[in-house]
Amino acid sequence: PGGALPLDGFFGLHPNLQQMAALYAQGEMAVIHAAATSYRDRSHFDGQNVLENGAEQPYALDSGWLNRALALLPGDGKGLGVALNSHMPLLMRGAVPVTSWSPSLLPPPQRDTVNRLAAMYRDTDPAMAMAFENALRGNALARGPRTPAGGPFPNMMAAAARFLAAPQGARVAMCELGGWDTHVNQMAPLGALSSNLTQLDRGIAALRDGLGPLWRETVVLVMSEFGRTVAPNGTQGSDHGVGGAAFMVGGAVNGGRVIADWPGLAPAQLHEGRDLRPTTDLRSVAMGLLRDHLGIPGDRLADVFPSQGGGVAVLGGLMRA
Repeated sequence: PGGALPLDGFFGLHPNLQQMAALYAQGEMAVIHAAATSYRDRSHFDGQNVLENGAEQPYALDSGWLNRALALLPGDGKGLGVALNSHMPLLMRGAVPVTSWSPSLLPPPQRDTVNRLAAMYRDTDPAMAMAFENALRGNALARGPRTPAGGPFPNMMAAAARFLAAPQGARVAMCELGGWDTHVNQMAPLGALSSNLTQLDRGIAALRDGLGPLWRETVVLVMSEFGRTVAPNGTQGSDHGVGGAAFMVGGAVNGGRVIADWPGLAPAQLHEGRDLRPTTDLRSVAMGLLRDHLGIPGDRLADVFPSQGGGVAVLGGLMRA
């Protein structure tokens, strides 16, 4: 309530999401509310596994739905995906080779050391030599000329923009922002939630600014493994829930609206009397993006989400005509 940024007369955004509110006003952001995966048991680890593998149950698949989608793009998706992370997230794991990058915690090596390693690999291991050369190119691209974007996540999103904007660069990038488990002091002005929302807001802005004209052709899907409880707990935080909000942002988005089959917040309307009841499957949102933005044929979406058995309808109308 106090300080919320109004959206449509009913819903509002946290005041730290100033840039995202401006994008909503410009028609470049849609909010998909009361959304969730098929998972209901509130474990972070299992919930994230379901979110990324795209199955009905945790650990049902050992590849990620975005990697399976890459396989359906031209050239079998090779060279089209990049994960900006210290490890390869499940979402991007699978048969299609995907680039990964994260900033090193060590100072840059001397050029002589790099040259010696490159020469050694060329003479002894051609596959390693190619991987080393690709890593050097990716690092140079990610660390290209830039203005600090305002924090670790905005800097990662700025690097993602450079990968996506490069000639013959990636078409799909994935970034993670952790730290949303706000069991304590969720409303604190300088607490974890406020800080994370600021990082998210600045990260979206950094990507937009880094892409320049390519922003008009871009879609960003922001989603989490589950929502939070509706009522605060005894430590002024919230506990693991079910339904929550996803955001679709970008110049290609048919935005300026909240998309929700809103279930209400009365006790009788909540899931198990405590959580926002989900009415939209996040797979339907992802399928709408894959079909209407990346051009994956509707009859191939079962290859991306094989376990949904046709029971999840594609959410259409998310992209500009």
